[in-house]
Amino acid sequence: MSVAPLPLPRRLPDDVAAASELLSALAAPLRLSIVALLDEHGTLCVHQLVDALGVPQPLVSQHLRVLRGARLVVGDRKHREVHYRLVDNHVGHIVRDAIEHAAHAGAAADVRPSATIA
Repeated sequence: MSVAPLPLPRRLPDDVAAASELLSALAAPLRLSIVALLDEHGTLCVHQLVDALGVPQPLVSQHLRVLRGARLVVGDRKHREVHYRLVDNHVGHIVRDAIEHAAHAGAAADVRPSATIA
């Protein structure tokens, strides 16, 4: 008895397309670091991010612009500073899981026995 193949969708469902956009917005090490810092600290202003990341302010601002455009972070103006925070906890959770997975996968690769050719 053979199983009939599943019909392929003519277009991607909206939620899959939205998830792809989210992952694209996170697809830079500096943006992942910004999200991880905001997840850890709640809110940070640009100069705090610059100090924590050790990169120039224009670069942090450029990456924040991408994260804002993807609606992953929002800035709240307080006097002369803008304090950034994650829009919701899901983004922080995704980044934490990805970093933990990468660390776990790297550790697993380190303990694999090397193959020897006799």
